Amino acid sequence: MIAEKCLLSAVISVRNEEKQLADCLERLTFADEIVVLLDKCTDGSRDIAARFTDRLIDGDWAIEGDRRNAAIEVAMGDWIFEIDADERVPSALADEIRKTVETSDSDWHGILVNNYIGTRLVRNGWGGSYGKPQYSGLFRKGAKQWNRQRVHPAIELTGTQGPVLQHRLDHYVDRNISDMIRRLDSYTSARAMDIRELGGGGSYGRNLRRMFTRFWKCYVSRKGYREGRYGLLIAMFAALYPILSYLKATLEES
Repeated sequence: MIAEKCLLSAVISVRNEEKQLADCLERLTFADEIVVLLDKCTDGSRDIAARFTDRLIDGDWAIEGDRRNAAIEVAMGDWIFEIDADERVPSALADEIRKTVETSDSDWHGILVNNYIGTRLVRNGWGGSYGKPQYSGLFRKGAKQWNRQRVHPAIELTGTQGPVLQHRLDHYVDRNISDMIRRLDSYTSARAMDIRELGGGGSYGRNLRRMFTRFWKCYVSRKGYREGRYGLLIAMFAALYPILSYLKATLEES
């Protein structure tokens, strides 16, 4: 439901997320409205979302950036908080978000993320298009725009950046290694389609070199080695992402 004065909108775009959606939405009651964008949902996601809000938007979006922009556009709040179905807002973060939007003079704020693989908290090593240690998830309406890519769309931010929030979002990235492999396959297929349509995939040699630089960045620079074998897995998948995307784009038919 929408409050008489809508200061804060929580927005989420989903595609067949009935297994996770309720756990996410039940932690968003601190917002003045909840907007759920349902992208080609064929499961029970709509019925679940209707238990928490009447701000339901049905549609069909081929491009992730377009889908995320559509959810932001229909939100009525002065401030927008973006979240995904596999993420949870602890009460301390909810209180901090609420206080921030009521007092901030800035236009957007970063939010730190606790990433989990199964029940294991994996704090270090994320990045390289395979995870996010933080994201620009809290912003005034109009300050953030997603670009038109199918996966990991780039963003454009305008205005002033405020302090990163102190409390962390919980992100349940993958259940297990098999999930990590399936996600790599899905992400690289979507990225390959972007390369074929938009270009920007680089050369074969450049993508080979990126395997080593991305592995080093995740495993060493971002201290993935502190996470033991989990850190090794993250670095491996991050390293494979660009070369697999390139090979799919150039060797497979669209």
